[in-house]
Amino acid sequence: MSRLVPVGVHRSRRLLPAVPSREGHRATPLELFFDLAYVFAFTQVSRLMAHQHDGVGIVQGLVVLALLWWSWTAFAWLSNHAHADEGVVRVAMTTAMVALFVGGLVLPEAFGAHGGDRFAPVVLVSAYLVARAAHAAVYAFGDVDDPAMRRRVVRAVLLPLAPSAALLVLGASAPPATRLWCWLGAVVLEPALSYLATRGTEFRLASTTHLAERYGLVVILSLGESVLAIGVGVGAAGEAVGGATLLGAVLAMLVSITLWWTYFARYARPAEHALAATHGVERARLANEGYSYLHLVVVAGTVLAALGIEGAMAHVGDTEPLGTFSAAALGGGLACFLAGASLFVRRALGAWPVVRTAGALLLLAAVPVLGAVRPLAALGLVVALLVGVLVVEQAWVGRHQEADEHTVVGVDAG
Repeated sequence: MSRLVPVGVHRSRRLLPAVPSREGHRATPLELFFDLAYVFAFTQVSRLMAHQHDGVGIVQGLVVLALLWWSWTAFAWLSNHAHADEGVVRVAMTTAMVALFVGGLVLPEAFGAHGGDRFAPVVLVSAYLVARAAHAAVYAFGDVDDPAMRRRVVRAVLLPLAPSAALLVLGASAPPATRLWCWLGAVVLEPALSYLATRGTEFRLASTTHLAERYGLVVILSLGESVLAIGVGVGAAGEAVGGATLLGAVLAMLVSITLWWTYFARYARPAEHALAATHGVERARLANEGYSYLHLVVVAGTVLAALGIEGAMAHVGDTEPLGTFSAAALGGGLACFLAGASLFVRRALGAWPVVRTAGALLLLAAVPVLGAVRPLAALGLVVALLVGVLVVEQAWVGRHQEADEHTVVGVDAG
């Protein structure tokens, strides 16, 4: 859900003007500091799902995660247009950071966990809307000298937010079951309306380097959740660290490392170059679809996998099976990560990464097996599958590159 400023925006003459960015602009320290609120919120999403411990809880967690995501991506676009640590943008981001941290505190009780009443959902929705209001205010009032810009911002940002906010407020005062449906509608409706409002319109993307870096950093943040899950799982076990725990920790770390490798080692840089090579409407569409939308699938997969890792580490020394819930979170989360990465590669580079797509299907099919074996074996199995995907993909890509080189040589010789 991009929050782009159209081409031709003029710098404001107000007291705290936005300082426009240029190509090559990188992430600032304030943006990294801002992301800490989301690190905390991601861990709280895991707490919500773990407490519910069923399919409904996973859906609840994913809905709240999507809510967090649309707020994060809105500020990612804002800081692409103007420096985050200067002027009015700095005020908006620090305001949003405080609000979202407060919302994160009550997030696990958003659907009535721990016998909570309606206080938690009201606080969460209020915090979210404060953050979004701070973001919208920069665009709506930061550069008011351009009437055309104001109309586009209203169409792309404020109008899609209005029905979504109404559903969030309605859901906050409704019973948990109704609340889930209201909030699900909110996190689907706003990005859909925003996409329709901005599709086919040329918007200003100040720095492709900054955009790719910001979304790469949020992937790192979500991977950090999988690392934290190892320690949380060990703590939940309440036992002395032994050989099984150490082996499980090594395997869980390997899961996180293979996910990092999957995203960053092969396709992240080519995708950034592909974005930089596009222009006009196509550049805005690629940035919007490939980064703002498809990266949600990647992050959701990481958070789900972290939940599965936590469940496995909490019982890593047991001889009992891992169980359906943790197996579905682990295998399904990893499959979601690979599927999101595959869709991103397809959108950015125009070709399907066949091996990792097959790997996503294989991990999804392996969920019943993961649930039927002991936790340590389940961790070992997913590590073997992920490493296998990387090895086969390396061989696959190398073979096709060699074939392409032979084709070029043959054409030149002819």
